[in-house]
Amino acid sequence: MMKDSKGLIIKGIAGFYYVKSGESVYRCKARGVFKQRDIKPAVGDMVKIHVIPDNDDSLITEILPRRNSFIRPFIANVDCFVIVTSVARPAPVLSVIDKFLVMAEKTGTEIILCMNKCDLADAEAAKNQKNSKAAQTRRLLEEIYEPVYPVVCMDSKSGDGLEEFRELIKGKKVALAGASGVGKSTILNRLKPEATAETGSISEKSERGKHTTRHSELFTIDKEAGTMIFDTPGFTSFEILDAEEEELQHLFPEIAREIGKCRYHNCRHVAEPGCGVIKALNEGKINPNRYESYKAQLEEIKKSKQY
Repeated sequence: MMKDSKGLIIKGIAGFYYVKSGESVYRCKARGVFKQRDIKPAVGDMVKIHVIPDNDDSLITEILPRRNSFIRPFIANVDCFVIVTSVARPAPVLSVIDKFLVMAEKTGTEIILCMNKCDLADAEAAKNQKNSKAAQTRRLLEEIYEPVYPVVCMDSKSGDGLEEFRELIKGKKVALAGASGVGKSTILNRLKPEATAETGSISEKSERGKHTTRHSELFTIDKEAGTMIFDTPGFTSFEILDAEEEELQHLFPEIAREIGKCRYHNCRHVAEPGCGVIKALNEGKINPNRYESYKAQLEEIKKSKQY
């Protein structure tokens, strides 16, 4: 006899979905009707299942409404994006960080910027190398992003900054995004040692890491608080932004605050007279690096629409 239950997809591999319902995890297949309708369950989905006693596999019968979903990697219902960057090895690329931030803003999730490998900057500071590259990079990231987003500095290997990070993500379903080699898997292993996320070495030539995660999985970090974290193989790079030209200004919070102060209602904040955003930039209310990133992304969107 079958019984109905609700649960959360925590892993999907080779057409099987592992659904956590209560204290049990059921291996499930999706109903054929999903394939007919070109619908696919995602890790993070809340679903209804038929549990079949004495059978290895149960059946997903319904996917409940999603808060959000993503294609690469295919996950759903993210509460918070943690944009992970390192202060060195590899050095951060501001344009990539800002693209991740725009992606997160567009989905309406909470955002945290995690600066990893801060021990490199601290070690240089201890040697009185105040003008060292890692220390300069750390100060630059703090200067650019602390006025806009919560920023946590971490050494994922030693665990410094980990408790502050735990508090920031408490009670949320969290996805880590960032370039390869910045330490996403190391952070996950610190938070959940039994996850044993595979970590990759840094390429000596490019100082970029190698992709090591091969499927998406959702791990419980704090059962009492309900904190969960996605381990995914994606969110590493993208070329064309999934945003419209007129929408982009709303995805930079410091620019969005100045909307409505321009002479023209359709101002793009590039070279228009009487622009409130440019005025705020000149007054030091908007970081020049962020403004240049906005203009670059705007130009990229324009070019993408020409093809």
